[in-house]
Amino acid sequence: MGSSPGGVAVAPDGRHVYVANFDSLNVSVIDTTTNTVATVTMGSSPRKVAVTPDGKHVYVTSFLSNTVSVIDTASNTVAGTPIPVGNCPHEVAITPDGKHAYVANGCDNTVSVIDTGSNTVEPAVIMVGMLPLGWQSCRRRRASRS
Repeated sequence: MGSSPGGVAVAPDGRHVYVANFDSLNVSVIDTTTNTVATVTMGSSPRKVAVTPDGKHVYVTSFLSNTVSVIDTASNTVAGTPIPVGNCPHEVAITPDGKHAYVANGCDNTVSVIDTGSNTVEPAVIMVGMLPLGWQSCRRRRASRS
């Protein structure tokens, strides 16, 4: 496992567990049938993970680069380029039909909606209450930029 593990998600079939390792800049992929670990290198600060209902993709928020990356689970590689979202993306959730990923952006009080078919952000941003993911995460982010 990497350093500063954060988000954890289990594949629908239970065969793999995905762990975002913030300080190691990677995602650990645990094969639950063999208890072995593979590593997917990420570009920057992975925070939280969510697996699509079909188990083919993992969406990973990158807190410091304001992006979401997509892991192809067949190859355990990052697919395409990171998707720009709001400021301090933290939590990510996939709809039950797998068509959208909702990303809570902790420092600008918004939720971005990603169309998972095209991996593009919907034009409308959803405004939500102040600091939807906790004050401490945003305080650390702001302090790191000072």
